[in-house]
Amino acid sequence: MKVLALTLNAAALAAAACIATPVQAQTLGGASGPAGDAQQVEKCDAPKGTLAVVEPQNAVLQALLNIGLQSPTGIIRLIVQQSNCFQIVERGAAFQNMMQERALAAGGQLQGDQNVGKGQMVAADFIVTPSVVFSNPNAGGVGGGLLGGLGGLLGLVGALAGGLKFKEAQTSMTMADTRSGIQVAAAEGSAQKTDFNIGGVLFGGGGGAALGGYSNTAEGKIVAASFLDNWNKIVLSIRNNPSLIQAKAGPASQANAAGSVKAGAGSAGDVYVAKIAGVKVYRSAGEGAELTSLSKVDEVIYEGEEQNGFMKVATPRGTGWVKAIMVRKQ
Repeated sequence: MKVLALTLNAAALAAAACIATPVQAQTLGGASGPAGDAQQVEKCDAPKGTLAVVEPQNAVLQALLNIGLQSPTGIIRLIVQQSNCFQIVERGAAFQNMMQERALAAGGQLQGDQNVGKGQMVAADFIVTPSVVFSNPNAGGVGGGLLGGLGGLLGLVGALAGGLKFKEAQTSMTMADTRSGIQVAAAEGSAQKTDFNIGGVLFGGGGGAALGGYSNTAEGKIVAASFLDNWNKIVLSIRNNPSLIQAKAGPASQANAAGSVKAGAGSAGDVYVAKIAGVKVYRSAGEGAELTSLSKVDEVIYEGEEQNGFMKVATPRGTGWVKAIMVRKQ
C-alpha cells in the first residue's frame, strides 16, 4: 500500500506540474511549432485587403456547444486583427444592427445629417471559413484519461489535469477570393497543450473576458491555440504571395476591385447608348485615332470585350472602342 500511495502522490505532483509549467517559447523565427505550440501571431507589414470570417457549419457549432464553447468567429477575428494582414469587415451579429440603422435612415426615423445609407459599406475581398474537429473525444482529461482507470482515488489527479473533454483540437481554414470564388489559401492547425498561454499571446495577460470560454477554459484555450497555429500557417503561405495585392499607398481593397472582372458588365450583343452627346469612338482601346462620335440617341452593340476601361462596340461606321464610363446599357 505504501508503494501505491507513493505512486499516486508522484502522479498527482506530475499532473500539477504539467499545469503550472508554462510552455517555453519556440525558437523557429516566430512560426508555430509542433502540435500547435504557436507562441506569437505571425504578422504582415501591411493589410492585403479586407476579410470576413463566416460562421462554421452547424455541425461544427454543435460540437463546440457540446463542450461549452460558442462560435469561434470572435477569437479568429481577434487573431486576424493582430496579424495586420487584413482589415476585418463586420458580417457577424453586429451586421444586423448596421442594417437596422440603415433601415431607420431609409424610413426617415433618424435625425438629419446622420450620413447613414447606401453605398458606404466596404466589400470583403476575401472570406475565411473555419472548421474544427476533436480527436479521441472519449479519452477524458489529460491525466484523467491516462490515469482514471486506477479508480476514484485518482479523481483529484484528473481534476488537476484539467478534466479535458478531448485529447486534441484540430482546425482548418480556407480563404477564398469573393469576386472570383478562387480558393487562395488553406491550412490546418492543431493543439494539445492544456498549459498553452493563449491569454498572454492574444490578450497581453489581461482582457479577453468577452471571448468567454476561449479565454478562460482549458478546452477553449486549446481550440484557440489550434486556430492561432492554423492562422499562422495561412499567413506564412500568403504573406509574400504576389497574387495577393499588397497595400502600399492606398486601400488594398480598391486595388483588388480594380484588378477584378467588372461587376455587372454587359454581355456581347447588348445595346448601349452614349450618356452625353459627342462621345468619341476610337479605332483602338485608347485615345488615339477616332472612328466616329455618338449623339445621345445613337446606338452601338457591345461585342463582349474590354481593355483598359474601353469597350469594343459595333457602330454604323465599323468596329471601335468607347470609354465604358461614357455609355450605358439601353
